[in-house]
Amino acid sequence: MPLTMLSEGKGCRIKEVRAGLELKRRLTEMGFTPSSSVRLIGCERGNLLVNVNGARYALGKGMAMKIMVEPDPCEGVELG
Repeated sequence: MPLTMLSEGKGCRIKEVRAGLELKRRLTEMGFTPSSSVRLIGCERGNLLVNVNGARYALGKGMAMKIMVEPDPCEGVELG
């Protein structure tokens, strides 16, 4: 499921990034790689505020839709 579907305050793991080469490279440089831990901090002015591997980023919803996530088995997170 896309990162945009994650509930605020919940964490998960990145499964894959479904984007073009340039965006995928940019996200990879920011730490959005498969199996990286990501937590949704909140939404502000149409942007998602996320924490990935200890760094905070604001992502537009279009960009966040390209990041597919799955539950983190260590966290027992409910997605939705």
